[in-house]
Amino acid sequence: MDTIHASSPINELAAALSKAQATIAGAHRNAANPFFKSRYADLASVWDAIREPLTGNGLSLVQIPSAVGNIVSVETILMHSSGQYLRGTMTATAKDDSPQAIGSIVSYLRRYAAASFCGVCPVDDDAEAAQPRGTVPQAPAEPSGYDEWLTDLKATEPQSRRACLVASKKEYRAYFALTKKASFDKIMDTRTPGEEG
Repeated sequence: MDTIHASSPINELAAALSKAQATIAGAHRNAANPFFKSRYADLASVWDAIREPLTGNGLSLVQIPSAVGNIVSVETILMHSSGQYLRGTMTATAKDDSPQAIGSIVSYLRRYAAASFCGVCPVDDDAEAAQPRGTVPQAPAEPSGYDEWLTDLKATEPQSRRACLVASKKEYRAYFALTKKASFDKIMDTRTPGEEG
């Protein structure tokens, strides 16, 4: 995400977003990535997670795509009914400038930006079994879908990472704690204002 721009002040937006985030559920990993043999939360799932909490608190999210050749950008604007706003732009390079490639990158950028702005974490559906990642021996074995989960965790706003980590699949938390202990401890030591123990 490029530099975030904001109205001045943003007190009403911040209060409304805080209330919205208290009710935002995780986005279900409802789409398959055959290349990585994993599942991820698609754009529709992210919107399902945020639509009612945002609108119920006077918030709206607008996303504006643009492209120059195969360089694609999506500007995301989080607005409050007071007129206060936050906005930022994400940019990525598509594999070519075909409509399909551009559309794919636009969806990707919209998904990550929406999740980042609103503090959405991906969650697994209990009814869905993860597909195996492969047979390369590792000790310990990396859980299926861990890479995508870690990418999503890193894309989450810093103040929301602890809540996302706590709500994540226990296999991911355990592997993250084992392989990235310093990062795990840093996130777990983070407290949001007014949070106890």
